[in-house]
Amino acid sequence: MKGRLLIVEDEPAIARGLTDIFRQHGLEVMAEADGEAGLAAALSSKPDLILLDIMLPRINGFEICRAVREQGIDVPIVMLTAKGREEDVVRGLNLGADDYVTKPFRVAELIARVQAFLRRRPGHHIDIHRFGDCEVDLPSRTVTRDGQRVALTSKEFQLLAYFLQRPGCALSRDIILNAVWGHAVFVLPRSIDRCVTTLRAKIEVDPRKPRYIQTIRDVGYRFEP
Repeated sequence: MKGRLLIVEDEPAIARGLTDIFRQHGLEVMAEADGEAGLAAALSSKPDLILLDIMLPRINGFEICRAVREQGIDVPIVMLTAKGREEDVVRGLNLGADDYVTKPFRVAELIARVQAFLRRRPGHHIDIHRFGDCEVDLPSRTVTRDGQRVALTSKEFQLLAYFLQRPGCALSRDIILNAVWGHAVFVLPRSIDRCVTTLRAKIEVDPRKPRYIQTIRDVGYRFEP
């Protein structure tokens, strides 16, 4: 791995362990122990990814995430949250975080998440997406599976396109709702679930055991190409 990683974590043992691990993987690592210093580093040091704890002295992780996004900085943010705090996950994602890992976390999982986000730099636009036996042409709004045309509704295509442009990101239902259906449209969260179900039936090998559109319990969905 190559890149600059910012860790904002107030537990010394965790911060030290993560710093050592990611430096061993070739990353330049900066670590801050409080939210004020973390926000300053996020705004000034141009990291390629931020690992952000939620509970921090002075300024919490939610406010750091909000401030970074308000400045128009689109660096990937992976939040570290306590296990069983789904409301924290949803709030963080709705503020602009890209993913989350729950404590206590598996180091291998965290490394994989960081690698996945760093591989996507510099975030260039892609018109043709391929996964499994599917090919999606965004400009022409066409989808083929094993060479055969797949008929998607307008909303199914919009949803799939949104997933494809955010691979690996945890997406809350509120985020999906606003991005695909729009703020001005009254749609219930279960409408998203129905659309996901019909989309899975058209692109998954086994819709009952989805490989690509994965459900995140109590949160939303993640697309894994």
